[in-house]
Amino acid sequence: MTRLGRVEQTRGRFAEPPLTPRTAVIWSVLRAELDRRGDAELTVLDVGGGTGGFAVPLARAGHRVTVVDASPDALAALTRRAAEAGVADRVAAVQGDGDALAELVEPAGVDLVLCHAVLEVVDDPTPVVAALATALRPGGAASVLVAGRAAAVLGRAMNGHLDVATTLAADPAGTAGPRDMLRRRYDASGAAALLGAAGLVVEEIHGVRVLADLLPAAVADGQSAALVELERALAAQPPYRDLAAQLHLFARRPA
Repeated sequence: MTRLGRVEQTRGRFAEPPLTPRTAVIWSVLRAELDRRGDAELTVLDVGGGTGGFAVPLARAGHRVTVVDASPDALAALTRRAAEAGVADRVAAVQGDGDALAELVEPAGVDLVLCHAVLEVVDDPTPVVAALATALRPGGAASVLVAGRAAAVLGRAMNGHLDVATTLAADPAGTAGPRDMLRRRYDASGAAALLGAAGLVVEEIHGVRVLADLLPAAVADGQSAALVELERALAAQPPYRDLAAQLHLFARRPA
């Protein structure tokens, strides 16, 4: 079951920012959740939210967002961005990394958690996901974005790095060794199992950047609107979904 087909209708106070192949699928799912909540003001936690690419639009839609990020420079940029958008009173910046999340947030106080591009870099994703689940109120939802293993293998192979592709494919964590920038990569079943072990129920899984990273820049830039629509069309369809550079999981804490 997917909600991507609903994104053509703008409802309530929320108007998403311009869509790109990196954000279109995620905003589509988030927008459907906001529509489902009606005019309720949500408390949002954005873990690793950086400069506020998601936090500021959510704040502009009337929600209260706390961004947790390890980078003071990113949080300074977030603060400026929120002020320029007129939502400084709705955005809070907290310095800290994902591994310490349990110490930074109160339990059962959040309606929506965003955790994008975090679980592949923390020391241990299991307690981080447990902290996400604990932070959610019953019925609250989590938007989780992780790096995809299959795309990394395919990308290395297509660039002629067959030895690296072989290592990535064989490694249990989906890494290429100690020099790899990421500690781990995921497939859909592994990521879903990680969230499920924390008590979250995965409702949807979509691929993000199914084709965007494979196309020549001239094609991606010259046909950006068509690419966004194609990305949304393929996002929920295996095998395309499973070859995406990132996997987006939308999960919920049972009420």
